[in-house]
Amino acid sequence: MALTLRERTTRTRSLPPLGGDAPGLLLAAAGVAAALAVHAAVPAVPKLTAAVVLGMAAAHLPGLRPVVRGVARPGLSTAGKRLMRLGIVLLGLKLSLGDVLGLGWVTVLMVLAVVAATFGGTLWLGRRLGLPGDQPLLVATGYSICGASAIGAVSQASGSDEEDVAASVALVTLCGTLAIAVLPLLQHPLGLGEVEFGRWVGASVHDVGQVVATAQTGGPGALREAVLVKLMRVVLLAPLVAAVAVAVRRRQRWDKENIGGATAKESVKSGSRPPIVPLFVAGFLAMIVLRTTGALPERALTLAGDAQELLLAAALFGLGSAVHLPTMVRTGGRIALLGLGSWVMVAGVSYAGVLLTA
Repeated sequence: MALTLRERTTRTRSLPPLGGDAPGLLLAAAGVAAALAVHAAVPAVPKLTAAVVLGMAAAHLPGLRPVVRGVARPGLSTAGKRLMRLGIVLLGLKLSLGDVLGLGWVTVLMVLAVVAATFGGTLWLGRRLGLPGDQPLLVATGYSICGASAIGAVSQASGSDEEDVAASVALVTLCGTLAIAVLPLLQHPLGLGEVEFGRWVGASVHDVGQVVATAQTGGPGALREAVLVKLMRVVLLAPLVAAVAVAVRRRQRWDKENIGGATAKESVKSGSRPPIVPLFVAGFLAMIVLRTTGALPERALTLAGDAQELLLAAALFGLGSAVHLPTMVRTGGRIALLGLGSWVMVAGVSYAGVLLTA
């Protein structure tokens, strides 16, 4: 039976909106493909760095901007959150307890000191500069642990605003990219041998891909030491996220007792208390244990590593697309000063640590 014009209009309005997450996820997949192409053309540019930059570009290109801010936004947000969690879980397969212990307790203590000094110093400086929201916490996390991956993990536990996450990822990515060019030029003036240079890079550069790109200039010995030290920093992601979750729960309890409402990021955006160890962090630790057992064949580890890079690239494209440059410009001087100060801090403390443990 034919429908009247009013019935057709009513039926159309009652239909669910087309797309859901699909347009954004497809755009993220296209961004990953573009990032892979950039890396293939210019191997010095890590895939994850390219993904963030391409996401930022997509958010500001006149032709793509309405799509990024409109129909693609839900899927891009999903990529930045859920795919980030999956990528962090798989990141655990790059680690084994034997590798970490093989560094020696002196090096382990050096890494702990570098992470603690960088995190505490950056957090203090960010708050002194008056940066908004969770930006001081997120930047401190990114510089001290493992760049954008750590920012994504901590933001899940703290319920941080997407704009704070995007601005922090952009800053950490920029400084990590600059490290690829700057640190190799300082190796010989600072009197660092191959092993010492690798440890310095592993202790001071943010993202794993950026560490590899920087350390490979110093030779295979430098690359091996850099990756081991860097992965030791990655291990500290789990206790840091747990500490943030505990802090959020305490803040919620205080808000409830003293204010009577669910402040503390509106109970981390969901009305419920975050677990002390989020599920994806538990998965990350489980993957470390699995890798330590030696049960997985090399082929499986290779496939998992490829999947992890693709997931993180999609997540970082999604986060990059949330960067709003006009907003960043308004706090540009302060956040740039924080980035520079934290960069000098982590490079100086890690250099001192390498000299003391050489």
